[in-house]
Amino acid sequence: MRTTRPLRLALLAAALPLVLVACGDDGDGDSAAPSDAPSSAAGTDGGDEATFPVTIETANGPVEIAEQPEQIVSLSATATEMLFAVGAGEAVVAADSFSNYPAEAPTTDLSGLEPNIEAIVGYDPDLVIASNDPGELVSGLDAVGIPAIVLPAAVTLDDTYTQLEQLGAVTGHVGDAAELVGELQADVDELVAQVPADAPPVTYYHELDPNFFTVTSSTFIGEIYSMAGMTNIADEAPDAAGGYPQLSPEFVVTANPDVIFFADGGAGGVVAEDIASRPGWDQLTAVQEDRIVEVDPDIASRWGPRIVDFLRTVIEERTALAPVE
Repeated sequence: MRTTRPLRLALLAAALPLVLVACGDDGDGDSAAPSDAPSSAAGTDGGDEATFPVTIETANGPVEIAEQPEQIVSLSATATEMLFAVGAGEAVVAADSFSNYPAEAPTTDLSGLEPNIEAIVGYDPDLVIASNDPGELVSGLDAVGIPAIVLPAAVTLDDTYTQLEQLGAVTGHVGDAAELVGELQADVDELVAQVPADAPPVTYYHELDPNFFTVTSSTFIGEIYSMAGMTNIADEAPDAAGGYPQLSPEFVVTANPDVIFFADGGAGGVVAEDIASRPGWDQLTAVQEDRIVEVDPDIASRWGPRIVDFLRTVIEERTALAPVE
């Protein structure tokens, strides 16, 4: 049985000395380096309907959901997108400040990086979903009887499929989630098939910010480019092992990528002209042949259903650059 709001608030008052209470307004950390935590769903009947209780393996260990959630708080922009995509959007009563998609998402000033447990409890949730646990989020919510699920940044596209299935299971939308995953897999296969195995090689540089931080092929973003048959210049960087190296302008010039993708645009951000006008970059093939492509930073950094849109952008650019005669 769900705990009523007055009782939860009373429990919270008693538990506050034991939990983290912060009032931050930053994001949910979706673009951070991914976790290697296991994630597999369990507790379904193998059909279209979920059976409760449902237990899934998450970054914070196994979590049991006793009943179908009616009020969900999402502290992850990616989780918000996933919840709406699997048909559980009506149960989402509050989402963090970075949850700007879909348009009907109930965006609030809640923070995923500095979660305010008292503010979260104020929405009377019976399930909270986050992409990380910065402190004592899970234990703090557990102290007041609210289950929390941590679904960390995906390492591979398969992780995206798994998390969609997990959210389908814990929200009672098993069939919807399975159908969505099947559609995404079919879309990905169709897009990847557009790149012949013998297509000429194409190199790229993916810019995360104006300080030349980028990604390697070992990251989730890098995997998308690899699926398109593209070669990452950052894989040869001195500090590539971490997956998110900071390159020097000279390194990029020497590598001379065929195409530049940048995710630091938007209002007041970098524009293609800024990149083209950097000292020495006028010699780059990507600049000379006008191959500077802006990508939506939300779509590229989140591992939700819209990742197919990002793959489509990459595939279209890749096939345009190296068509097979």
